[in-house]
Amino acid sequence: MNEIVITLLRTFIVFLVLLTMFRFMGKKELGEISLLDVVVSLMIAELAVISIEDHNISLIRGLAPIFLLILLQVILGSIGMRNQSFRKLVEGSPVMIIEDGKLIQENLQKHRYTLDDILFQLRQAKIADIREVEYAVLERSGTLSIFRKGEENSQFTLPLVLDGVIQENNLRIIKRTKDWLLTELEKEGYYTVDHIFYCSYMDDSFFIEMKDHGA
Repeated sequence: MNEIVITLLRTFIVFLVLLTMFRFMGKKELGEISLLDVVVSLMIAELAVISIEDHNISLIRGLAPIFLLILLQVILGSIGMRNQSFRKLVEGSPVMIIEDGKLIQENLQKHRYTLDDILFQLRQAKIADIREVEYAVLERSGTLSIFRKGEENSQFTLPLVLDGVIQENNLRIIKRTKDWLLTELEKEGYYTVDHIFYCSYMDDSFFIEMKDHGA
């Protein structure tokens, strides 16, 4: 009976700690699961079970590695917010899988995404044929964002500049070059991309948002 009470008490404490810590880590964890999030979540789940079930380990000792993992997640997340290259290395980046009804096989092979995976997600979106798809983008979370031909939302914009960094892969997708982008931005009065937080191009016009001075 005593062991049951101890187990229940440890379960309650671990639950409160994890709830507080995940709240501290931010709502992103609930909305977008990256590779880093998956690794941290799996390790935390395993460590939490050990902390609850193994009464020979003190609760503080059992929770210590969980605190370390959450601290690492917060630190790496902060670095990713400031360093786009690091963010792409850890979390990856969206990839075009279908363009104008045609599969981009190179991207399929690179990301080990099978034809069965695509067809399954198309069926879930009630799309019977790949030729009905204008664009399909494989997101960092592994889900497929699908834009059907002929729909009002079939057009979408790709970021050409993110946090002062030119997105050359997106330029290749829209069949433009870095020189073209720099020339067009100069026409708009922007002579450097360093201070541009976000820039996209759609319907022959740019949407540009500058960095905050404190960023």
